[in-house]
Amino acid sequence: MKCGIYLRISKETDNESNSISGQRMVIKEFVGKHIDMEIAGEWCDDGYSGITFERPGIKDLLANVFSGNIECIIVKDLSRFGRDYIETGRYIRYIFPQLGIRFIAVCDNYDSSSSGFFEDSLFIPVMSLVNDAYCRDISNKVRWQQEAKRKQGIYIGAFAVYGYIRHEDAPGKLAVDQVAAEVVRQIFDMRIDGNSAEKIASKLNSQNIPSPLVYKRLNNSKYTTSFAKNKMPEWTPVAIRRILSNEIYTGVIIQGKDKKLSYKLPVRKKLPKDEWIRVEGAVTPIITKDVFEKVQKIDLRKKYH
Repeated sequence: MKCGIYLRISKETDNESNSISGQRMVIKEFVGKHIDMEIAGEWCDDGYSGITFERPGIKDLLANVFSGNIECIIVKDLSRFGRDYIETGRYIRYIFPQLGIRFIAVCDNYDSSSSGFFEDSLFIPVMSLVNDAYCRDISNKVRWQQEAKRKQGIYIGAFAVYGYIRHEDAPGKLAVDQVAAEVVRQIFDMRIDGNSAEKIASKLNSQNIPSPLVYKRLNNSKYTTSFAKNKMPEWTPVAIRRILSNEIYTGVIIQGKDKKLSYKLPVRKKLPKDEWIRVEGAVTPIITKDVFEKVQKIDLRKKYH
């Protein structure tokens, strides 16, 4: 029997007992005791939540199942396959039986080829609900922890805003990047002098000053953005306006501008400004509030020279 072994770990919630190497060892030991089984392939999703089936490893495994390359799927336990009780149950109770696919969860002592009424009608639904509830509980805890950090002025963004770097000795804190900060001050000064965003971008490009994305790459950051279209993107009016309207440069950190609609969905909902979390003095300012307010009174769409 051609078996596909599937391994998954979510770095945020799983402990060492669910490590990829640990799962692999358990499954191979199981297969080694069954002479009628052979491992036809291994699929792995490292760092993916089980609440969604939009995972590269599981999608490729299922493609091989539907194409007839795999006759049996083996996982360490049911939660490795998935934590969404509806989708997980749909595959194990309906799709796999129709395709003649054997499903084995080693540590749960479940084998679809020998399962009875209890396992199929009670065990799978109950275990799937438990796994789903676990994921929901973790999501709620993470959300409340993030909100508490935001209210304390702890920066939880994936990447530091241009002009700042992550503080080496204080996790969640930002320190001024003196090189980029000088460019930020130059941008505000040019705007006060009457230069349009287009003119400012043109001047920075003519001075060969790296754009925020290029600057991050030069500093070995893995930062990416959908705004970048070219391999070596230059300064654009959009980037200039984004900097000129960002209050963080006055020392204010604003976070929590949106929230997930559901722990099962990647869709986020924008929140009204009165619900944003705003903390004064959370970071060292690069410009004064007077300079920032003066720039905000200028129509950023208006071109002067």
